[in-house]
Amino acid sequence: MIVSFAEEFHDIAPAVDYSLIPPWVIFIGAFVGLTLAGLLGWWLAQKRKRAQPPKLPRQRAIEALERAGEEIERMTPYQFSICVSDILRRYVTEQYALPLTRQTSVEFLIALRNSVAFSEDAKSLLADFLDRCDLIKFARYDATPADSQLLLEEAFRFVRGGELATV
Repeated sequence: MIVSFAEEFHDIAPAVDYSLIPPWVIFIGAFVGLTLAGLLGWWLAQKRKRAQPPKLPRQRAIEALERAGEEIERMTPYQFSICVSDILRRYVTEQYALPLTRQTSVEFLIALRNSVAFSEDAKSLLADFLDRCDLIKFARYDATPADSQLLLEEAFRFVRGGELATV
């Protein structure tokens, strides 16, 4: 009996699927697992991040004055006096709870006479600063960049003044 050579070899069988879990379930499970791991990592990172304490009025004023000092050459003395005056008025309002932003310089200086929050040196420095600003802003004094620099220095001295008592 002669067996043909072709009959001796069997056809190749298709691949057998041994997995009991469908592939789409595996992909969805991996996606959900990675998403949960990412959310857990984000939550832990947020939890570790400490809340920054709010800056004190003195720190904010010094930073604002430093930014204004960088712009001193680009601003006219008129614009600069308004900018620095606003910074100093905001500082006094926040630090000492005095309504400097709602009063004229004269009204504020009159009210300041009886205040114990400021030393006599600080009162005279503030009076000089406000007078210079008013001269530039309202009397249209022909100010120079040197006047702007002097205003900036006075504002820094007032804000940094260690002899000021906090309320």
